[in-house]
Amino acid sequence: MIIGRSKEQRELQEAFASSESRFVAVYGRRRVGKTFLVRQTFRDRLTFAHSGQARGSLREQLYGWRSSLRDAGYKADTTPATWLEAFDMLKDHIRQSSAAKKVVFIDEMPWLDTPRSGFVNALEFFWNGWASGRDDVLLIVCGSATSWLVNKLFRNHGGLHNRVTNRIDLKPFTMDECEEFARSRGLALSRYDILEAYMVFGGVPFYWDMLERGKSLAQNIDTLLFSDSGALRHEFNELYHSLFKAPDLYIKAVQALGSNTAGMTREEIISAVKTDSSGTMTTVLDDLENCGFIRRLPVLGKKIAATYILIDNFTLFYLKFIARNTSNDPQFWSHAYNSSTRLSWLGLAFERVCFQHIDKIKAALGITGIVANVYSWRAPSVEGKRGAQIDMLIDRADNMVNVCEMKFAQGEYTVTADDERNINNKVARLMETLGPRKTVTVTMVTTYGIAHAGRWNMVHSEVRFLE
Repeated sequence: MIIGRSKEQRELQEAFASSESRFVAVYGRRRVGKTFLVRQTFRDRLTFAHSGQARGSLREQLYGWRSSLRDAGYKADTTPATWLEAFDMLKDHIRQSSAAKKVVFIDEMPWLDTPRSGFVNALEFFWNGWASGRDDVLLIVCGSATSWLVNKLFRNHGGLHNRVTNRIDLKPFTMDECEEFARSRGLALSRYDILEAYMVFGGVPFYWDMLERGKSLAQNIDTLLFSDSGALRHEFNELYHSLFKAPDLYIKAVQALGSNTAGMTREEIISAVKTDSSGTMTTVLDDLENCGFIRRLPVLGKKIAATYILIDNFTLFYLKFIARNTSNDPQFWSHAYNSSTRLSWLGLAFERVCFQHIDKIKAALGITGIVANVYSWRAPSVEGKRGAQIDMLIDRADNMVNVCEMKFAQGEYTVTADDERNINNKVARLMETLGPRKTVTVTMVTTYGIAHAGRWNMVHSEVRFLE
């Protein structure tokens, strides 16, 4: 059973029903379910299916292509010598098919494009010179290396320019979808557990599918991440090495962002990773953003400036608890469950979950139909005034601005006197920038709401995340 993905399945079905040949690209973070989506949608209607081999040579990729053709029923007696020949064999196979619509599925396409292989040119020749002129071909390509798809297909300035007819950006599950997935698997997890699991695994279905029934969440985390044979113990390195041909600079960038909870500018990241090439760092940040690991937040009032935050939950957890963990304790998470380290991590992790659910926050505020942009904002200390930073600021077209304070708590959150002082300072400094035309309102995003105690009257609106 497939959870969610109704919009994406509908788009695939519409492409299948089209009276013209269509070129569909499905992309998204590794392990997010791209292959599962396509195979579940078309099942036995695939005319040809093939997946590239990680770090395979040109010869190995072409041999694999021949093998997939034979699996599909084509009599491929020899291995193609070039990609042009390989696509000619695919054309022969399509011609022999009696299906009304020939569905061609090429998974992990970036791995096929080995150095000097001529793959992109052959793909262009296949599509422009043959398939697009027919009305019965549905070409679906997938790739976890989103940067390759963006640069080689979407931003192609040659023959493949504007040839992709459908782009399906497959996002990780929302927390609600993860809860539905957990229920379908019979996992006994409370909504609080669902939230904490999301903080660790994000909305990556592959990770959630590994959770075992009958174990607590802490036991599952220990089994998957801290035991010697944990299935995800080495996932971090496998993840980045599978996506980027030279992963070291990418890893340094996420490490820098992981150590700075407030986010960093491009210049701050360049300084942290100690690189002299600003152009290279631009590519790294673009690739990380395209792959869903980081998020670029524009800075209010500045057209060019931006703050980058690390948004991938699994990466955040790995850097915090696994990368430098020398305890070798296979039950580390269970033993650390009530530690101050875990409790402080919950606050940051909750902020990141909020950034991944901005639509949920807007809906709770009743502003779904209003144009609203999300920014970060900073003000330095000047002339005796305290500095201020707002991680999430929602600037609305109805002249209101929501200053969002995200607070994790295991029950109702009590607004303290320190909270009041900090928030009042943020609002005062922000109003210096905005001027009188905007109304600034304070919004608290919490797990279970705000207790009617302490300084709660200073909050204008609240979002209860677990309701």
